[in-house]
Amino acid sequence: MPQEPEIAMSPGASNPWILSSLERPARAVVVGASGGIGSAVTDLLASEGFDTVHALSRSEVSRSLAGVQEGRIDIEREATIAAAAEQLADGAPLRFILVATGLLHDTALQPEKTYRNLDPEHLLRSFRINAIGPALVGKHMLPLVPKTGKSVFAVLSARVGSIEDNRLGGWYGYRASKAALNQFVRTFAIELGRQRPEALCIALHPGTVDTALSHPFQAGIDADKVFSPESSAQRLLAVTNSLTAAHSGQFFAWDGQPLRF
Repeated sequence: MPQEPEIAMSPGASNPWILSSLERPARAVVVGASGGIGSAVTDLLASEGFDTVHALSRSEVSRSLAGVQEGRIDIEREATIAAAAEQLADGAPLRFILVATGLLHDTALQPEKTYRNLDPEHLLRSFRINAIGPALVGKHMLPLVPKTGKSVFAVLSARVGSIEDNRLGGWYGYRASKAALNQFVRTFAIELGRQRPEALCIALHPGTVDTALSHPFQAGIDADKVFSPESSAQRLLAVTNSLTAAHSGQFFAWDGQPLRF
């Protein structure tokens, strides 16, 4: 059974950082920093006492925040992931990595309502962005994580990727690719734990966040259950801060609730 963490949403007065459990000096990386959640996490990390926050994305986003260094990465091209990792090799310990990329729909792809809508190219694209890309980030960036002290490798997953929780069907490509992502996280955690026993490798479900990904699907959802990107970022970091290596390889919701893969 997954272990349920104790979450402190309000940092103590002695340390104003949400990520107070991570040693400093340290650096942080956000992959997908141009998206709604990724952007909000990047902005919040800028005030978290990191030497540098590396904001990586496919799209160029101009930020003037002190300590934030932007870079380009294409989650569908391993060469760009490898190049980004190479540039991260030197500096303060890399203690926080978040992969905040994801694809549910765009102008060419919509969630499948029935198996009759399955399209091999659309499925491949879902897997490239939602599962394979984040896995390749792990391949190239996990070796940079320090061997001692707490560090975090986190990916944004989704409750609909839980096989056991699937009661409604549909959304075949998104569900399956997020389930694959969850399996990568579990397997990474096992290997990572052998070499870096204090490291944490987790999947996070942010809930319904007011971003382009969820906009077409917010009808019928209570307004208080749709979070702003800023609120989501705070909650996700608070959950992460409360976890230890004992939670590695698990899946947690925005409120700290353990979810089944």
